[in-house]
Amino acid sequence: MVGTGFRIGRVLGIPIHLHASWFLLFALITFSWVSYFTNQHPHWSESQHWAAGILSSLLFFGSVLFHELAHSVVALRYKIPVVSITLFVFGGVARIGREARTAGQEFKIAVAGPVSSYLLAGAFYLVASAGVEGGMLRAVASWLALINFALATFNLIPGFPLDGGRILRSIVWQFTGNFTRATRMASVGGQLIAYLMILVGIYSALTNELLGRFDGIWWTFIGWFLLSAAQESFAQVAIRNSLAGVRAGDIMSAELPTVPRSISVLDYVDEIVRTGRRCHLVQGADELVGLISVHSVSKIRREEWDTTSVQAAMIPREHVHVTSPDEPVLNLLERMQTEDINQMPVVSGNRVVGLISRDTILRVIQTRMEMGKVEGQ
Repeated sequence: MVGTGFRIGRVLGIPIHLHASWFLLFALITFSWVSYFTNQHPHWSESQHWAAGILSSLLFFGSVLFHELAHSVVALRYKIPVVSITLFVFGGVARIGREARTAGQEFKIAVAGPVSSYLLAGAFYLVASAGVEGGMLRAVASWLALINFALATFNLIPGFPLDGGRILRSIVWQFTGNFTRATRMASVGGQLIAYLMILVGIYSALTNELLGRFDGIWWTFIGWFLLSAAQESFAQVAIRNSLAGVRAGDIMSAELPTVPRSISVLDYVDEIVRTGRRCHLVQGADELVGLISVHSVSKIRREEWDTTSVQAAMIPREHVHVTSPDEPVLNLLERMQTEDINQMPVVSGNRVVGLISRDTILRVIQTRMEMGKVEGQ
């Protein structure tokens, strides 16, 4: 639902990103906390108000990151790849490479987030209890204990994409054995909750009652985000069903566009423009030596196209990711998304027999969904 944003580091091997919207929220939360501490603790100095506000914001987002890491650690335990964690305007999201294989795995991954937030709430409460009345430590820790408790409790609401929705899906999945039905139920629950939040938010924003005007606007935006995420969650299951039983060999292109490794990148660009093909196999001495695509060309400066050979710009054969004709397309799509690959040769034995791209897979999904071949329709 969000782009990767700015990468700030890795934790447990997982890339951590800040979405551009995060900076807006960080500023809003910091100013809000500075205002709160100024009103509640007028005896503090201005520098203390700002220090408490900035510290509270940093620890708040640290808490959100801890929550997402808890999900990720359990997912990694079940060998489910975690592509990245992104902090953005509505909190945080862990991008997991594939769905859990069983209802039990789904339950444990989902419940890990709220449990971690409750643990943080308890830890901050103990810190606050040990602090001096009216002191900065106690004030900041008290707020963070409350916020983490609220974060955990809110996430337990039984609707997608909240953790409670995933917990609900795992329970229904366990009792019915039907992943699609369980996802539909959790998705509907999420949409109902989202619509309720939007209605309450709009009413509050227009009347300045219930939540107040500012919080009403904020609730409306959060409700809109939850609604979009809940709808997308079920769409992902529809995609999964549309690819059931399809293998790479069924949809690969048997036509193998090739270019010699000796030509320049400029000549290769002419070939792209002439044919419209975005990916080519690179040949040398009648054998495959690499793969080149529009993405490869984009890494070469325009003024160097004429002096750079295709061999210098290509992905060498030993680094080319390949698939087999028998690999399920669903698994292949997950691999391509996780590894950020757009095209992949299909290899049988030592021979390249086809080429498959993400665009091809997406066209198959669209066609099958339009033809009503998705399970449950």
